[in-house]
Amino acid sequence: AAVVLLAALALCACEKKKEAPKQRPIPQVTTMTVRTEPVGLTTELPGRVACFRTAEIRPQVNGLITKRLFTEGSTIKKGQPLYEIDPAPFRAALDSAEAALVRSRSQLPSIESRAVRYKELLADRAVSQQDYDDAAAALAQVKADMQYWKTAMETARINLGYCSITAPISGRIGRSSVTQGAIVTAYQPVALATIRQLDPIYVEVPQSRTAMLHLRDRLNSGAIVTNGGDANTVELLLEDGSVYSHKGSLQFSEVSVDETTGSVTMQIIVANPDQTLLPGMFVRARMDEGVNPTGILIPQEAVSRDHKGAPYALTVNGENTVELKMLTLDRTMGTSWLVASGLVAGDRVIVQGRQFIRPGMPVTIAPDSTQPPASTPSSASNQTPGSAGNEESKNPAETPAKGDA
Repeated sequence: AAVVLLAALALCACEKKKEAPKQRPIPQVTTMTVRTEPVGLTTELPGRVACFRTAEIRPQVNGLITKRLFTEGSTIKKGQPLYEIDPAPFRAALDSAEAALVRSRSQLPSIESRAVRYKELLADRAVSQQDYDDAAAALAQVKADMQYWKTAMETARINLGYCSITAPISGRIGRSSVTQGAIVTAYQPVALATIRQLDPIYVEVPQSRTAMLHLRDRLNSGAIVTNGGDANTVELLLEDGSVYSHKGSLQFSEVSVDETTGSVTMQIIVANPDQTLLPGMFVRARMDEGVNPTGILIPQEAVSRDHKGAPYALTVNGENTVELKMLTLDRTMGTSWLVASGLVAGDRVIVQGRQFIRPGMPVTIAPDSTQPPASTPSSASNQTPGSAGNEESKNPAETPAKGDA
């Protein structure tokens, strides 16, 4: 009995050794089928609000401020009086010039008639040539004095007008740097106050010269086409992310490139009736580029990067085998990437289940595989492929081997 029992145990041990090892199950993944569709492209650029017009108020004559005729922060109309300078010295100068002109004018008839008589007597040799020359010179001097005092009187009248400082433009005025009783000088470096016209208003937007050249090349090659709208229309996004109620118009681009930044400044004009936009505010300008007629969109979670930072995606071929495809990304559009190259219509991109697969492995397709995300023209923002924070998985298991990449 003992011998039979030992033989049975030995036979069971041999059978266990001959059992084949269990195979790992084929992983299951969720895919999406790539398709092409027209995608509207826009560029979002940061900008800063600037005044449409700015006028710094400075006196044009020396004097004492006797009145301030405005409320700080109020709306000012063009020609509205702002300050009054003591006019007494300038009124006295005007009166003095007028009196001197009257004096010279009173001497004119006598000297003029004497010069005429001397001219007639000179023909009869009744007076000497010197006497006539003296009379003619006296007449010319009186006329010159009259012209001088006319000019002096006009200058005094202008200076008297400068005693009332008026607004050169309409807009909102800031705080005053002087008060009643202050002494001011003509064209002093410190402005008395500053008026800013806020409706309409400018938005200055810098754009990379490289991006402008890239856009022009794509338009020329037909990679993107214009959508038929007004290319100069610009939409503004405020600091809180809301869309500004008025659309702007692109006025011009600077004719030179900034040597320090390599960018070109574009100027946008926009209506500002409620004065929502104030000088110095930061906004984002959204400008239409055109339409990519064969755009490809894939979710950001379907894109990973190798050890060099190059983006790639895992796809499933017709034999249900995993393949690695290197990508060239254009920009983010919401939660999706716009793919410039690397994928074609019909490719099946793996969206979920990439943690346990490698290129060359067989997989099964989950029944809930999705279609590519729908795009909206307004969501296409021109951002660099490295700008999104959740565009890729950082799991080391997803990084392909160096030879595969």
